[in-house]
Amino acid sequence: MPPQHSLRVALISDTHNLVRPELLGFLDGCDAIVHAGDICEQGVLDRLAQIAPLTAVRGNNDRGAWADALPEQTVVEIGGVAIAVVHELPDLRGNPAEQGIAVVVSGHSHKPALDMRDGVHYVNPGSAGPRRFKLPISAAMLTIGNDGALRVEHARLID
Repeated sequence: MPPQHSLRVALISDTHNLVRPELLGFLDGCDAIVHAGDICEQGVLDRLAQIAPLTAVRGNNDRGAWADALPEQTVVEIGGVAIAVVHELPDLRGNPAEQGIAVVVSGHSHKPALDMRDGVHYVNPGSAGPRRFKLPISAAMLTIGNDGALRVEHARLID
């Protein structure tokens, strides 16, 4: 069932223990946060969970007891929309289209990307953490309309 009002779901990845003020500004007013891994410290999750309901998966740089508690892949339903989350897209298990998944969120590459395959939105929000090479510092916002329509927009957090 679609939500009564539009929902804003912040999609982030690869924070690498850096919660920038620009990211906090981006997250302001969001209804949920999805983190696709490479968090690096429990404190990042604690801070994000204070903002909105948080779903997170373990990335290749997430180690320790806190990270062991995170799944490598998960599915969360927000506003009637099934969202699969995995750090590295090649590790995605199953067929999202056959499983009724509408959005797949992944990270790892630090490169923002948006693709549609078999009716499924594949989103890499890019990295919200330390700059890697000349790649942008970015995140994405998934808007779930009250009519069930999905819109994904990337945002550069800093130039």
